[in-house]
Amino acid sequence: MSCVSSQCFITIKSICIVLLLLLSITRGAISANSNYGEALTKSLLYFEAQRSGKLPSNQRVTWRGDSALRDGSDAHIDLTGGYYDAGDNMKFGFPLAFTTTMLAWSSLEMESQLKAHHEHENNLAALKWATDYLIKAHPEPNILYGQVGDGNLDHACWMRPEDMTTPRPSYRIDAQHPGADLAGETSAAMAAASLAFAPSDAAYAKTLIGHAKDLFEFAKEYPGVYHYSIPNAGGFYPSSGYEDELLWAAAWLHRATGDQTYLDYLTQASNSGGARFVFAWDDKFLGAQVLVAKLVFEGKVKNEGKMIEYKSMAEQFICNCAQKGFNNVKKTPGGLLWFLSWDNLQYTATASFALATYAKYLEAAQTSIQCPNGGVLQASDLLNLARAQVDYILGSNPKNMSYMVGYGTNYPKRPHHRGASIVSIKNDPKPVTCNGGFEAWYNNPKPNPNVLVGAIVGGPDEYDAYGDERSDFQHDEPDTVTVAPLVGVLAAIA
Repeated sequence: MSCVSSQCFITIKSICIVLLLLLSITRGAISANSNYGEALTKSLLYFEAQRSGKLPSNQRVTWRGDSALRDGSDAHIDLTGGYYDAGDNMKFGFPLAFTTTMLAWSSLEMESQLKAHHEHENNLAALKWATDYLIKAHPEPNILYGQVGDGNLDHACWMRPEDMTTPRPSYRIDAQHPGADLAGETSAAMAAASLAFAPSDAAYAKTLIGHAKDLFEFAKEYPGVYHYSIPNAGGFYPSSGYEDELLWAAAWLHRATGDQTYLDYLTQASNSGGARFVFAWDDKFLGAQVLVAKLVFEGKVKNEGKMIEYKSMAEQFICNCAQKGFNNVKKTPGGLLWFLSWDNLQYTATASFALATYAKYLEAAQTSIQCPNGGVLQASDLLNLARAQVDYILGSNPKNMSYMVGYGTNYPKRPHHRGASIVSIKNDPKPVTCNGGFEAWYNNPKPNPNVLVGAIVGGPDEYDAYGDERSDFQHDEPDTVTVAPLVGVLAAIA
């Protein structure tokens, strides 16, 4: 090549810049993949920040302290422990049970990946903190405590859990005040958890399956939605029905026991749920459909009748997520699956979990999905879609913001969360009053003094906009039902 020295210098410089850019992009891709492990670790730390009760000696989130040590005393029962629901100091049994089921499912499907990243024990610890509480909450076959705290009074105060003074009434369902949805979901949680603990603690697993069986019978014998029996829950976690929870529980009980009775319940059910729009704490039809599809893939049930109906409905949801169905899920301009305006990331997380789990089933069966519009989805397509959603959540979005608190440098600094937004009791033991918390901390424009590592906020709106405002609980409040399924997704792609 002939050129004058200045031209050569410019050409060589241009080549070097291109090479550096390519190297940067490559490093970025490698970094993004390796950071799934970091996000996985942080997602499990979040559950330690949500703990209620007497904290253990190995507690890693040190800005938290013991709290709510008299829960259940009004009913002469020990209801300490469990998890605070979201950014409040409430223990709502319905979403807590769903959180538990999803932590258990994550452990079951992604066990090898969790172990490879040294997080399996932390996942089981997070799961056991929930199941220990649920065992206490089920003192008799037909009695289940489904809430601790008054939601209205709790939300009227801005107090850290360690020194809250709001009333802590205990609410329950029983034969005279039924709640088949709450009992069914708790049954599913116990059954799924029994499978997760079986390899390491057979006695504990046996205890869990006993509770699961009793709760399923309780739910079948006394139908009804739980918020009629616990009206206080209706303003926060109302239920749309109980058919899905019974199918979900039956599917988990069959997987845990192999008992034909539970398979018969699934086969004889009048409603398989149809094609669902979301998978969430109030809608478990998709979860049951995915579990039945696994049985079909493994040849444990015939690929016909009601069983193929479950499988077909699960695949319709997946095709809609992949934009290859009849009723495709909306996407934001930045590529996020967008389901509902309030706390959308919880639905993105559960959909991503369904995608990652179904990808595993497809790969094991060496098969694919034929979508209604003629498109074919391989296992890799499902996992890539789940990965793309996680990438968006972790920062590959128009805001260049990680919606996981404590991940990266640009993340939500003001999550709607009482404990995180108020100075730690370890640093300032002076009690924070009900109204004083609003004045000094809720209305404070500064970042939260405690970083709620691993929390996932509600996320952006349908146009990818997000403001990081503590008062915007619709988009800025984290909750356990979002992080639990994301644990499994992160493990699957890490």
